[in-house]
Amino acid sequence: MESHLEKILAQVVEQAVGTGEPVGSQYLVDIYNLDVSSATVRNYFIDLEEQGLIMQPHTSSGRLPTEKGYQYFVEHLLVPRVLSKKETNELLSASKQADSEQAKIKACAKVAAELSQNAAIVGLDHLDSYYTGLTNLFSQHEFKDWNRVVSMSDVLDRLDDVLSTLRESKYEHPTTMIGNTCPFGPMCGSAIVTLPGGILFGILGPMRMDYGLSISLAAKIKQLMSE
Repeated sequence: MESHLEKILAQVVEQAVGTGEPVGSQYLVDIYNLDVSSATVRNYFIDLEEQGLIMQPHTSSGRLPTEKGYQYFVEHLLVPRVLSKKETNELLSASKQADSEQAKIKACAKVAAELSQNAAIVGLDHLDSYYTGLTNLFSQHEFKDWNRVVSMSDVLDRLDDVLSTLRESKYEHPTTMIGNTCPFGPMCGSAIVTLPGGILFGILGPMRMDYGLSISLAAKIKQLMSE
């Protein structure tokens, strides 16, 4: 893909992650101080739409990334997120206060859920799972549609089975699963990693979740659990 299109796609993703709202061409010009006109950006939008990377909701003139768009962004454009000292210290403190491995990962999961404002899930053993931060997840505007909440609730009811299936694979590094590849539902995104002892840890959010932050949190938790 041409670099100017990648730049626009990254900006659309960044704004969608932050607001969840369709992004307009003039808004991008203003917020990023672009040296092109809004008409030029609209032409870029058309190119990105033709490639299936963004879409135009029928109720808005703005654009949102598609599942393919998020996937392309994560695979080709995502810049690793460096955790702040405060974020790192919160995870470190949680891990040190726990008196067992299970308590340690649960404490870290709670912190990760709050820092990401998403849900954190842990597959401890066969048919033994733990999750926290569901309020964060369901407060996202994507889940204001009751049917989607019910669908997600169905998945959570089967969480043990879902995590058991995921545990059949080993994720040495944080791995993203987006949309239709996400076992928790096509409106979701996740970052999954296998911890020592075969424990599965993941951050679960809407498809527009902050993948850079989620990947960094998962990597840091793996590091803490490996020490």
